[in-house]
Parts: sequence; structure tokens; C-alpha cells
Amino acid sequence: MPNLTRYLPVLDWGRSYDRDKLSGDLVAAVIVTIMLIPQSLAYALLAGLPPEAGIYASILPIVLYAIFGTSRTLAVGPVAVVSLMTAAAIGKLSDQGIDYVTAALTLAFLSGAFLLILGLFRLGFLANFLSHPVIAGFITASGILIATSQLKHILGVKASGDTLIEMLHGLWSVLGTINWITVLLGVTATAFLFWVRKGLKPLLQRIGLSKTLAEMGAKAGPVFAVLATTLAVWAFGLADRGVDIVGAVPQALPPLTLPSFQPDVLVAMIGPAILISIIGFVESISVAQTLAAKRRQRIDPDQELIGLGAANLGAAFTGGFPVTGGFSRSVVNFDAGARTPAAGAYTAVGLAIAALMLTPLIYFLPKATLAATIIVAVLSLVDFSILKRSWVYSKADFAAVSATILLTLTLGVEVGVSAGVLISILIHLYKSSRPHMAVVGQVPGTEHYRNVDRHNVTLHDGILSVRVDESLYFANARNLEDRIYDMIADRDDLHHVILMCSAVNEIDMSALESLEAINTRLGTRDIKFHLSEVKGPVMDGLKKTHFLSDLTGRVFLTQHRAVQALCNGSTNQFSPSNDGVSL
Repeated sequence: MPNLTRYLPVLDWGRSYDRDKLSGDLVAAVIVTIMLIPQSLAYALLAGLPPEAGIYASILPIVLYAIFGTSRTLAVGPVAVVSLMTAAAIGKLSDQGIDYVTAALTLAFLSGAFLLILGLFRLGFLANFLSHPVIAGFITASGILIATSQLKHILGVKASGDTLIEMLHGLWSVLGTINWITVLLGVTATAFLFWVRKGLKPLLQRIGLSKTLAEMGAKAGPVFAVLATTLAVWAFGLADRGVDIVGAVPQALPPLTLPSFQPDVLVAMIGPAILISIIGFVESISVAQTLAAKRRQRIDPDQELIGLGAANLGAAFTGGFPVTGGFSRSVVNFDAGARTPAAGAYTAVGLAIAALMLTPLIYFLPKATLAATIIVAVLSLVDFSILKRSWVYSKADFAAVSATILLTLTLGVEVGVSAGVLISILIHLYKSSRPHMAVVGQVPGTEHYRNVDRHNVTLHDGILSVRVDESLYFANARNLEDRIYDMIADRDDLHHVILMCSAVNEIDMSALESLEAINTRLGTRDIKFHLSEVKGPVMDGLKKTHFLSDLTGRVFLTQHRAVQALCNGSTNQFSPSNDGVSL
């Protein structure tokens, strides 16, 4: 049973489900359902799909995540960034005659399969290759792209483009065709939604509503905008005056659908699917872990991969598109009192009822209102402060953030995030290939040894103590050799060089060969080579080689013991039976 509950967390929390949890889950489900209806429609619009695809992508995927996911409060469904990436990916297949809906289903299928494979093989660590600065830069640029892409609906014009330049050029070329009635609806809805975020809750409390009811009313702000603008379009016949509306939406439960298994489609979609999977997982796991920490709950990243993989497979076979855990709806779910993933299942029931009964009511819903919903949601993601923070703290991170933002805006989301990952890896390799090394001396009156450029220290005649602050591997092995040779070049007074290894967690074969070369070269100058503060796992590796027997010096437990021994003239050959100990 323990192994089964690992892959089916529902068997864990389901055993202790009671009336109190049911009550909390139902209240949260009602609030999240109200929020999700306009949001799902809006994100389908952003992905370039029929509006019902947003609702379909929010029903079975939620249920499957409730069964397989480990977060008690994560709300799964369409999100802004993934919807934008979906639109960019499926747009490339339009020239091949592939239907948008089929392409979206295939993308969800591949994304689900990839996530599932990562989870089953416990490969969640791969997401760590996306650094936080790169993610922050990508989301900021995506927020700008998403908001810009929706301006055409606010203005009531026909425009296209995948990059910021293309979008702005497209809008500029059709400014003469602006529908001012659409502008009035869109701008009013946008202004109202911005006000709702901070102004509606205090207003409702002032007129006598309780804090809980006021919060529910504030969360339902987008629904008010939908109702008001839909009624306006219907009452004044604005659809006949050029206002673009949602139109007929199928009044049915999610259909059974199949993705495309054509080789050319699969090949075209696999790259975007991998990027969407990784971006979605990073966003989802960040939200899940943040919320879980507040209740002292545990999240299993590898099981989360399985949960999200199952959710995306569910979307692929029920008319949806790629999904992940959303920040805004998850926070709402948490604040509304959701106690278990069952809240998500109840939300799915609410959305199923909406798909069956409420879709005729949104026939006259203007697309400008959905665009306003998207713009207000994504602008909160834009955070240029990351540029200032990264510039102050790390110029390398600033370079990664800046490149990610610029490339995402100018070349598209896939190029932007791919470049961000590549730049992060290259910067890491560059920095680790040039490890920080310092000549160290003894802090007077202590057994501590610190950088001579930062502290007043005591140096000992005939001894050069060098600390290297990086694991030693193929990329920095030659650099280690060159810098030690430079340090001893003009030192005819040297008799001992001690390499302080307190920060060295690993030594690979290339680095071992460099240490052997250093040992040999120092030996030709009658300089003995010593190691200090070698960690146990590193020593275990060295013992498997002939390096220790060839070492001209010794291996010491601490740097202080090494200096004491060498100052007293104790230079016995190292052997495991004397001072050859490690940390």
C-alpha cells in the first residue's frame, strides 16, 4: 500500500476525508469555478482556439490532477504563459494544413507524455536548468507579449504577429480600422478589472458585507464585467455594429478527441512540448511548494510531474490544450479554504455544469472583455525590478535576464526561453571554469586561515597556502594548473605548497591529472605539494589511484595542522597510517 499511495496520493488524503474538509472544499470550488469560467474562455482566446477549449481543458485535467497530484491546493488548468506558448507553437503548423485544434491536442499529448516520463524516471531535477532569473525574465517578456497581443481585441482590429515588433507593426498598419464601440467596451472593462483588484472588497465591506462575502465578490469581479458587457452588446445590438463576440459555443460536456500521430506533426511539436512542459512544471511546483509550506505540507516534485502529465493527457483526449498549475487560481483556492485536491474535482463538476447550461448565455460576450481579463491578469507578471536586482547582485545573472527578455520580445517565446537556458548553462560553465582562488594566511590568535587580500593575516616563510573555492573538473583543471604556476614563478624561497580543499566536493579524472602534473612540476623545483581539509568522498576517490603514493607531501586534516607540522620541519611522506585523514 505505501508504494501505491506514492503514485496515487488520493488514497492517502482520501482516507481521512471528513465533513469539515468537504465544507472547505465546496466553498473553495464555488469561488474558483466563478473565477475560472471567464478565465478559461480568455486563455483559449489567447491560445488561438475556440472558447470552449478553455472550459474543456479545465474539467478532466483537474480531476486527474486531484488523483495523482500531491498538492492539496494547486488549481490546474490553462494559464497565460502556457497559452501564449501554445499559440506560438500551433501557429507554425498553419502552413501545413494542420487544424489548430488538432495541433493543440497533439501538443497537450506530447507535453503530458514528456512530464509522465520525467516523473516515472524521477527526473524532476532537469527543471533546475532553468534558473530563477531566466524564468523571471521570460515571464516578464511573456507578460508584455500577451498584453500586446490582446490590444487587437481591445481596438476591434485584425492584426497578427508572434514578436513584439511584429505585433506593434500589425497594430500600426490597421489603426485606421479601429472600432470605437469596441474600444469603449474594452477600455471600460480593463479599467473596471484593475479597480476590482483593490477597490471592490473595501467597497463591499463598507456597505455591510462580511469579509468572506466581500472577498468572494472581489474574486467574482471578472464575472461582473462579463455580465455587464454581454448585456450591453445584446441590448444595443452592438454585434451588428462591428463588435466582435464569442458567438455560439457548443452546449455539451468535453468530447472524446484524439491528437494527431502523424510523424511530421509529432516532430514539429516535440520541441515546443518540451519547453511548455518544463516552463509549466517550474511555475506549478513553485506555487505548490509555496502554498504547501504555509500549512507545513509536503510536495513530491516527481509525483507532481506524474500529476501534471496525467492532466495534460486528459486535456489531449477531451478537447483541451496544455495545462499547468496556475498562480492566481491556486492562491484563490488556498485563501478560499480548500483542504484537499477534492476541491479541484468539485470545481470540475461546476465547470461541467457551466458547459452544459451556461454556454448559450455567453453568445454575445465581446472578445474585448476576455482580452481585458487577460491583460489585467498578465500585467501583474511583469516585473522589471529583476533587472535592477540582478545588476546589483550579479552581472552574469543580469546578462541572462536581459538576453532572455530581449530575445523573447524580438524572436519569440521559444527562442527566448531556449536562449535563456543556454546562456545560464554557459555562464555557469564560464564561472566554474575560472574558480575563485585565494592565497590564505593565519588570522592571528586563531586557527582560521583567510584570504590575504581581505584580512590581516600571518604568513609563514617557505609556505604558500592556496584555497580553491570550487569542485575540480575538466573545465577548470587547466586554469588551476596555470594559476598555481603563476603563484610560484618568482618564489625561490618556497619549500611547500598547500592546496586547501575545504570547498572541493569532487575531483574528476581531468582534475586528477592536473594535480599529478602540479605535483610533478613542483617536485622538480624541490617544492613539496600538500593537501588539507580534503572531504571524505574526495579522499575515497583519491585512494583508488596512485596519486597519494606519488604525492611529494602529505594530506592534513586541517590547514592549521598542516602549517604547524611544516613549520616544525615535519615533512614525512604521506601514508594512510599517519596523518592521512580527511573531513
